[in-house]
Amino acid sequence: MLQFDLDGAALYACCVAHLSPIAERAQAPETLPPITAGGLAWRPATIEDATALAALNNAMAEADGAPYRETVDETREELGASWRDLEHDSLLGFDDEGELRAAALVSSFPGDTNTVRAFAFGGVHPTRRGEGIGREVFAWQLARSRQILAASGKELPGRIGAFADDDAPESKHRLYLHAGLEPRRYFSDLKRTLPTGSADASDVPPIPEVELTGSLRLVPFSPEVDEATRLAHNDAFRDHWGSEPQTPEQWTNGRSEFAPEWTFVVVDDAPDVAALLADEQTDAATRAALEAGEPLVVAYAISDRFEVDFPVRGYSFGYTGLLGTRRAYRGRKAALAALAASMRAFVDSGMDAAVLDVDTENPSGAHGLYASLGYTKEHGSRMYSIEL
Repeated sequence: MLQFDLDGAALYACCVAHLSPIAERAQAPETLPPITAGGLAWRPATIEDATALAALNNAMAEADGAPYRETVDETREELGASWRDLEHDSLLGFDDEGELRAAALVSSFPGDTNTVRAFAFGGVHPTRRGEGIGREVFAWQLARSRQILAASGKELPGRIGAFADDDAPESKHRLYLHAGLEPRRYFSDLKRTLPTGSADASDVPPIPEVELTGSLRLVPFSPEVDEATRLAHNDAFRDHWGSEPQTPEQWTNGRSEFAPEWTFVVVDDAPDVAALLADEQTDAATRAALEAGEPLVVAYAISDRFEVDFPVRGYSFGYTGLLGTRRAYRGRKAALAALAASMRAFVDSGMDAAVLDVDTENPSGAHGLYASLGYTKEHGSRMYSIEL
């Protein structure tokens, strides 16, 4: 795994310099393969399709026993992202009655600076599986992904990816393997029961009390620290495999389920600006913020409230979507302080549990931290990919 210290950065630059052009590696076809199985009528998606697409996604999730559902607002935000090219990167398949029965979407991201990526999402309604539609949908997605990578102009390593729950139908895993993707990363969905969700509170580990040192201060999330939190996230995750910097547009997209009342950050009220500016690891955006006297967020716990998932899982919960610490501040328990504050906010709202997902190979040792806090695995998923 590449760590972005000086030696790692040099190694990365050397590897990129020896890659052939992305247009050659992507091997993009001139035309996309047609989808003819099932006799569906295909057209690109529009934002107005959010209701139908959410219903399709939820029908697939229910049939596959997935522990989540999707709201129309979530789907609308996904379709309406400012960088999304629905005309070329999506197809919806309708039956003779005009009902949506299959979807093919490919997502790419403007912030990619280390690896240029394209991910396939979609699938086939449970009532229309077994007709060969899924194979043709995925062939279209792979071809379109190659076109996107080739046209990106980013001379970087490339990745075509897709996700599957561990408990998804075996046919889905076989489809990805047969198409040349390999399981590359594994994720664990972790649950931690809260005092409000336990018949016997003595069985529940206490939420830790964390005393911050020096000029570090825990504060509730507010718009004033939103951009500073984005910068902290980009720094915290730059040594995580598969993570890419988020642009301001990416950062604020998809917040329909965001719970600011459950979100906390840690700021440094008196950072050593001179030392941070002298550190070659400090990124350009953080440098500019420091020079402008903007607040410095050093850790964060960003939470979501997925109420549509409560009946699916059988309990209410607060979800920690993002948790991280700036590299220069690791070891000072700042992220733990933010997470503990979020957990207390979950309790105050009457939630039964705290939930989060973690990469099983997270380089920060997060798995050990979560285990010590009482989190246990409930579900799993994996990312398949072709690396170019």
